[in-house]
Amino acid sequence: MLTSKQRARLRGMANQLNDTLLIGKEGLTDAVLAQAEEVLEKHELIKVKILETAMMDPREAQAALCEALDAEPVQCIGTKAVIFRVAREPENRHIDLGR
Repeated sequence: MLTSKQRARLRGMANQLNDTLLIGKEGLTDAVLAQAEEVLEKHELIKVKILETAMMDPREAQAALCEALDAEPVQCIGTKAVIFRVAREPENRHIDLGR
């Protein structure tokens, strides 16, 4: 669980990120989850764009992604969501939250 200070720091870091993952009309498919898993392992913090054609609300999509990937929700504004997960491999860990 992230503290409010950690979440604020991650929000600041996410401001400069481009959309890393798109969720379209197919929703959360196995391919989308596999791509999200790969990107989270490399970058730890990702920005997701939920297209308007998706059959789910952005908050629902964020919650489903976080549950499927064992990640933490950081922020959800409009059609954009940010999620965070510490990389499983120590050499891929780039973000230190000072837990």
